[in-house]
Amino acid sequence: MIEYLPLLLFVGAIFILLMGYSVAFALAGTGLLFAGVGILTGHFDSVFLQAVPNRIFGVMYNEVLIAVPLFVFMGVMLEKSKIAEELLDTMAALFGSMRGGLGISVTLVGMLLAASTGIVGATVVTMGLLSLPTMLRRGYDPAVATGTICASGTLGQIIPPSIVLVLLGDVISSAYQQSQIDRGIFSPDTVTVGDLFLGALIPGLLLVLAYIGYMVFVSITRPKAVPAIPAEELSQITNLWMRALKALVPPVLLIGLVLGSILGGFATPTEAASVGAVGAILLAMMRRAFSLKTLNEVMRSTTQVSSMVFVILIGASIFSLVFRGYGGDEMVADFLTDLPGGVVGAMAIVMLIVFLLGFFLDFIEITFVVVPIVAPILLSMGLDPIWLGVMLAINLQTSFLTPPFGFALFYLRGVAPDSVSTGQIYKGVVPFILIQLLVLALIAWQSGLATWLPHAVYG
Repeated sequence: MIEYLPLLLFVGAIFILLMGYSVAFALAGTGLLFAGVGILTGHFDSVFLQAVPNRIFGVMYNEVLIAVPLFVFMGVMLEKSKIAEELLDTMAALFGSMRGGLGISVTLVGMLLAASTGIVGATVVTMGLLSLPTMLRRGYDPAVATGTICASGTLGQIIPPSIVLVLLGDVISSAYQQSQIDRGIFSPDTVTVGDLFLGALIPGLLLVLAYIGYMVFVSITRPKAVPAIPAEELSQITNLWMRALKALVPPVLLIGLVLGSILGGFATPTEAASVGAVGAILLAMMRRAFSLKTLNEVMRSTTQVSSMVFVILIGASIFSLVFRGYGGDEMVADFLTDLPGGVVGAMAIVMLIVFLLGFFLDFIEITFVVVPIVAPILLSMGLDPIWLGVMLAINLQTSFLTPPFGFALFYLRGVAPDSVSTGQIYKGVVPFILIQLLVLALIAWQSGLATWLPHAVYG
């Protein structure tokens, strides 16, 4: 019975989460409860809990994680500056003359917002409020419209500078060093958030191209589902290219500064995030959308999101300490190494588990709880850390879309009109889930899609 305590700990945490308790306190509370029972029965060494203060101290002084509130601030400020609204209007005018043009414009704006904000919930809600009524009014099939919005909104998971990639990068970096030390390498190589940003760039663009390709396919096979904007309406729009330049250049320039400084090695992700935060303020000023009231709202939202992330990280640290104290990491290692198929079988099982957990848990919990347990084992088997990080990120992105519990579906359901049924939203995301699984399989088959660019740039 004792050897199954790590499994019971994990199941207990998920059960408490499904009861609706706060994630951070559910993880920490479950861990402390099992630790307390183990100490009383003599099955748990209390020395493990002495590491909790050091874990919290490490979180507070982790320079990489400082990028999280800065990127959140940048994203929320850009959201308040009405950049999404202007981008959608301009893109709709540019692509509206072709069938599926609105869907293509939503995908491209989703890509730009992903590179600007990296916050899935904010992107899906913003796109749902701005573009869904327009698409429905133009005669778009509700399933196609909602599926496009949900899928485009989740691009913030994989396109840098994604908060998911920042958090994953920090966890993968620690796991990679641990795996090397376990193999007797005491001067370990490192992997950075910048490596993961570069690794995710090509897969992210592949997803965008695949989404656009699907929209073109629908426009050919089901033209009535994605009608074009009437030509006489488009003819009334004046100075279209000037409007397009005005809408596109500032955010693209800001994205270029942030990503370019990281990928070019001129700045760390934290330093680049501060540039992005200041740039977002300047952009809001240029659009006359900045005020003390706006700043107060942005600061409040940033504090709420950042507090959630860091409290979950602390709760997950306590949970993982107790899990290791019960020998859970050894149990997982034995399970994965004994699987048929070696590293391929182990990777397939881990990806399946992450995909299934994505139905119930947010990416933050999976990143902080599951990845630190399985990543050192997989990396010890010889997997490339950048490839592993990109695979996990795309897998987490797919779980955001998967019915019935995909978070992106809930975000859109909250702002969609009553005329759009939940069944239509579920139906609409199915083709995009298949697209993401195909891209995931492609990257699994051709790992160079994730590893070539980082190795080419950084050697």
